[in-house]
Amino acid sequence: MKKLLASAIFAFGAYALAGSAHAADCGSVSIAEMNWASAGVAAQVDKIILQSGYGCNVTLVTGDTQPTFTSMDEKGQPDVAPELWVNAVRTALDKAVSEGRLIEAAPLLSDGGVEGWWIPKFLADAHPDIKTVQDALKHPELFPAPEDSSKGAVYNCPAGWNCQISTANLYKALGAEKLGFTLVDTGSAAGLDGSIANAFEKKTGWLGYYWAPTAILGKYDMVRLSFNVPHDKKEWDACTAIQDCANPKVNSYPVSDVYTVVTKDFAAKAGIAMDYMKTRKWDNATVGKVLAWMTDNQGTNEDGAKYFLKTYPDMWTKWVSPDVATKVKASL
Repeated sequence: MKKLLASAIFAFGAYALAGSAHAADCGSVSIAEMNWASAGVAAQVDKIILQSGYGCNVTLVTGDTQPTFTSMDEKGQPDVAPELWVNAVRTALDKAVSEGRLIEAAPLLSDGGVEGWWIPKFLADAHPDIKTVQDALKHPELFPAPEDSSKGAVYNCPAGWNCQISTANLYKALGAEKLGFTLVDTGSAAGLDGSIANAFEKKTGWLGYYWAPTAILGKYDMVRLSFNVPHDKKEWDACTAIQDCANPKVNSYPVSDVYTVVTKDFAAKAGIAMDYMKTRKWDNATVGKVLAWMTDNQGTNEDGAKYFLKTYPDMWTKWVSPDVATKVKASL
């Protein structure tokens, strides 16, 4: 009996020492806090979990897709980019991964970053025959234009956004003007968001471009319509995404791969914290709800992270061990 007790005490002591070693190994970690909301919240979630749960010393650094990736690839800093939209750097990232400098940990957005043309769910429910963009374009009367209600409206992105080009080309490819629609310039991000909010307030139809994860789609229940064709990357690169393409064809938006990317040095030193990075993922619907809460409450990225951790424990506690989860909950 004494031998069994001694063995148990030794095993527990070894486990405790191993846990301490892992925390010590984690050491100092730098995380890119990208300059858009969903990525900013992800960085703050990682900071809270790595500090409170794994004993890491976390520093957040301002980031953006291209400069953050370049710095990680060339200088090995920062250690972590929680939300990297990798399509923008795919070729260079593949090279960095194959040469061992960077590691793709996990797809942060389990359903990817999505773009497309959307309609309000209340309208989709009232008109179940509308499944595709082509279906919607048969009914200009359901999507009255703000300046001329005798025409339907397709709401475009603000000038200077890449999506303004693709939306205009798809509008042309679909022959939307001949079908009684006009392409509405929303002028700004606020204008685009305001047009959706106004449609829900007045319970009128709305058709146009948007993307997820975003606060608007977290607040307003929208349905993304199919273009009834697969994504053609070659056509997209040669025409759909090119200003004033002469003969655009109907195409679907690509789903963007959104991964957590870490440096080789971080993966080597992080110990069990790296297991968290390999597991951690969430979906657009959840992120959208968090962003909507932030908008309604004028919350910071840190506020959004704490709201997520307090509101969705069933999700994030699956990313970590029970003892780590207990430490994180105690810190909130």
